[in-house]
Amino acid sequence: MYAFRTRRQRMLAGTGAALAGIALLAGCSSDGDDGEGEVTEENGSEESAAPEEGGSGETVVIGFSGPAADHGWLGAINSAAIAEAESYDDVDLRVAEGTNDANLQISQVETFVNEGVDVIVLLPTDGAALTEAAINAMNAGVPVVNVDREFSSTDAARVTILGDNYGMGVSAGEYMCERLGDNPDAIIGEIAGIDSLQLTTDRTAGFNDALAECGLSVSARVAAEFTIDSGQEVTAQLLSANPQFDAIWNHDDDQGIGVLAAIDEAGRDEFFMVGGAGSLNAMEEIASGESVLEATVIYPSTQAADGIALARLLAQDQNMGDLVSPGIPRRIVLDAPVVTAENVDDYMDIGFES
Repeated sequence: MYAFRTRRQRMLAGTGAALAGIALLAGCSSDGDDGEGEVTEENGSEESAAPEEGGSGETVVIGFSGPAADHGWLGAINSAAIAEAESYDDVDLRVAEGTNDANLQISQVETFVNEGVDVIVLLPTDGAALTEAAINAMNAGVPVVNVDREFSSTDAARVTILGDNYGMGVSAGEYMCERLGDNPDAIIGEIAGIDSLQLTTDRTAGFNDALAECGLSVSARVAAEFTIDSGQEVTAQLLSANPQFDAIWNHDDDQGIGVLAAIDEAGRDEFFMVGGAGSLNAMEEIASGESVLEATVIYPSTQAADGIALARLLAQDQNMGDLVSPGIPRRIVLDAPVVTAENVDDYMDIGFES
């Protein structure tokens, strides 16, 4: 059973003050071990009054650890998290060096626990590999906010916030159905990301399921590595092997730079393309109206920033705004909207640099 305490409660406990009516944020008998996210909190008139926007509550120490920013989306994840923390005057953010070494990230989590941070926001380089370290932090009374790459146990996080990989595929497939639904013989290509990752499997599954609803299917598929070079290489192979396409879905806008380069080199423009993630350069291509890329599906690069905001609320024993139910949800899955020329201006401000 996890008994998490707010920073103020820890300070009072440290001076030996008696605490009564402390609201447990997760894992108590009122929260249950069934993972259904029931939350019971006692709201005192003073202690639980929501701080003003931008801060002015008890100072919260948040430890943040994520992978190395070797990809435009990951760089945007990190910068958005830091910017969100800086928007509050009551958040002390401690950022660990980005790493793709699971063992180093485990040691970072252990350091945060030893330093006595109030909450850990963790985008694991490998969810399964970081699960035990996260459980240990939870057992030590430090709630963990799991971002993007899910742990292998629900016991490893108080809050999990995710993009919708399956939903990305569905959104891309539904868009193509709207554009091609009257052409049952449409030839569709798919340029996936790293096939060994569950997120790629989920995106492909959602895409196939959505296409099946309108009688379409993927004719040719290749997988890249979320890099510009790999995107260009596999796209050149795909186009060489297939003289005709009606539409192509590319899972990732970072590798999409290479995808578009290969398309330009091949002089192909008989199809339209849908991207994935929501990079700024992809949105600019869409806005131009002169590219085969006419849509992209958002995979929010604001997930860690959301994690920072939720971590602050957890530590201050606050509720999530605009919800009637008290407390913070245990699991949040973000939307995967489609960006087109009609709505691209609404999303430009969250586009990330590839």
